[in-house]
Amino acid sequence: MAKTDLAQSGQDASHPMLTVSGPDAGKPRGAAGTFVSLKARRRYWVLLVTLIVLSIAFSLGLIFWDNPAEPGSQGFQLILERRLGRILILLIVALCHSFATVAFHTVTNNRILTPSIMGFESLYRLIHTATIFFFGLSGVLTARTATSFLIQLAIMVVMSMLLYGWLLTGHLNIHAMLLIGIVIGGGLGSMTTFMQRLLTPSEFDVLTARLFGSLSNADISQVPFAGPIAVVAAILLYSLSRGLNVLNLGADPATNLGINPKILNISVLVLVSILMGVTTSLVGPMIFFGFLVATLSYQLAETYDHRYVLPMAFLTGYTVVTGAYFLLHHVFYAHGVVNIVIELIGGGLFLLIILRKGRL
Repeated sequence: MAKTDLAQSGQDASHPMLTVSGPDAGKPRGAAGTFVSLKARRRYWVLLVTLIVLSIAFSLGLIFWDNPAEPGSQGFQLILERRLGRILILLIVALCHSFATVAFHTVTNNRILTPSIMGFESLYRLIHTATIFFFGLSGVLTARTATSFLIQLAIMVVMSMLLYGWLLTGHLNIHAMLLIGIVIGGGLGSMTTFMQRLLTPSEFDVLTARLFGSLSNADISQVPFAGPIAVVAAILLYSLSRGLNVLNLGADPATNLGINPKILNISVLVLVSILMGVTTSLVGPMIFFGFLVATLSYQLAETYDHRYVLPMAFLTGYTVVTGAYFLLHHVFYAHGVVNIVIELIGGGLFLLIILRKGRL
């Protein structure tokens, strides 16, 4: 920012620290705003428009491709409505995972950790297992109402704050945070396994089907109240973009610039918990999807400004999930394996980055 201000204030813009190399050499860096050059800025908008076009194309393909009913008939309308509901679910999933993962990376100051790796999914499994353990199969049926959905969401937010809030507001290094997060996730997993062993076979079958992530079998009836919650949480998270930009500099520089890192971390953690709670309630756990989307968006955006990274992450996530859904359903006819393929690619990318960096 200081370099940009100097260039814009009329001082020596030809100073090597105030210019960029390559085709844009000699031009003030301030002319490119938050990007390293005007070329990077143009590249960002070209990629953003390309993702918008691809996402629209995949969406239209999912809606109208291979509709067996006669156009204009009642059957055609029913299939169309069901497919539109599926599109809304994919939108919510992409929005939640992209925004939550990028914000979580900034708060933890590490692009390897994700909410899922830190145990958020274990918390989700524990809540649903406890629901069947204490209330039986009737608890699963009542868990599909709006009231129970909001209660589960509130429980996830409160428990996330209790379990992870002090990790992000303390002075632990990244290795201690990762170790404690894994231990907490393992402890929650042990409690879940203990309760699952006491369930009847029928209850365990229902629970297994519910915990298995699936974009194809998502409950469309939850969209009317899950969608607005996700949109509001994403808007609030986007409004914190400037604070997240400052937090990228570190806790001490952020404090000197007027940001309270503790309050910002807690605010982000609450919104991340809400977003992760919404998406897991719709399609179940997806551990590496957010990591895949965030990593791709960092490479595409080429900027640290969250005002640009977050929209890029959302469009990247939506394009990936709709493209995978369309190809696997209408080209390879592999219904029900969309989650598996996405998680396989995301997990492979995670291992590749770990091996290339050689550290966290």
